[in-house]
Amino acid sequence: MAKNLSFTLDGAEYFAAPVKIERKKLYGWSEVIALDDEGNECSLVTVDETGSFIIPKGGTGMGILAPDGKWADRSSLKAVDAEGKDAPLVPSSFDAPVALDTTLTAERFLDYIITAFYQLEGGAELAADIKDKIYSFTYNPRTDYEGSDALLLAQDGEAFMLLGYDPGFKFIGLAQAEVVEEAGEEDGETEDGDIDFSMM
Repeated sequence: MAKNLSFTLDGAEYFAAPVKIERKKLYGWSEVIALDDEGNECSLVTVDETGSFIIPKGGTGMGILAPDGKWADRSSLKAVDAEGKDAPLVPSSFDAPVALDTTLTAERFLDYIITAFYQLEGGAELAADIKDKIYSFTYNPRTDYEGSDALLLAQDGEAFMLLGYDPGFKFIGLAQAEVVEEAGEEDGETEDGDIDFSMM
């Protein structure tokens, strides 16, 4: 069962559990299965760069090397900011109530690129009090060095949490781009100066 998040809005506290909505649950999915000549399912393997060795699934991994070329243990790494100072940890959103005190306009909401979609189970009362507003906050599922932008809204009596980011692109308009013609050429005239009657 999903763990509850706590939200505070206008002095009231609400509890709801985020349940991720997978794209395949909405649209379905398809699989491509490779079969050999006898109809047996093929399994995926990796070949080394020489083509001499077959590496089965699970036979490769990722490692971290220090500047001197030696193996670096992950526990010895630390996060730093742009100035080289230790980056502060952002607490988990499950550790304390999330204050809903920042709203977005619908136009601002549409600027975001959504990367994950959650339904908040047990959030009917929260949805009723959200009404037509869109709230934003930082969501962090576990204590880490950075959170994700989260947007909270209600629809048909249900509360939803969307994760995403603002790409920073500004919409200018729908005006048709002008076509730049090459210098020296006019409509209906060919390169050698003759008139092209097919253009008329």
